[in-house]
Amino acid sequence: MSAGQDDSGAEAGRIFELQEEVEQLKEAVVSHAVVDQAIGMMVALGRVTPDEGWVVLKDVSQRTNIKLRNVADLILIWGRSGELPPQIRAELEAALDRHGPTQIPEAPPE
Repeated sequence: MSAGQDDSGAEAGRIFELQEEVEQLKEAVVSHAVVDQAIGMMVALGRVTPDEGWVVLKDVSQRTNIKLRNVADLILIWGRSGELPPQIRAELEAALDRHGPTQIPEAPPE
């Protein structure tokens, strides 16, 4: 094999590696967006801060042994359909009780 063939093989390998990396980065961006949206739902529905929403999602993920991205997906589906697996619902309610506000903010004066 000549040096030119070695170079082209190495170049092809490097192109493949870069394509793989780009795909992984795309997946990470989508995953991050899904998690951020689920945190937003926790903020809106659970009346928690974004940091508390993150902790709630992590807590549910750890207690159900379901990847955080998948928990976030289930919460987004719940927002659209109203359906949430009972185990996730129970853990979500418990996590919001543990990490949520100690009292619900009062309604604004009329």
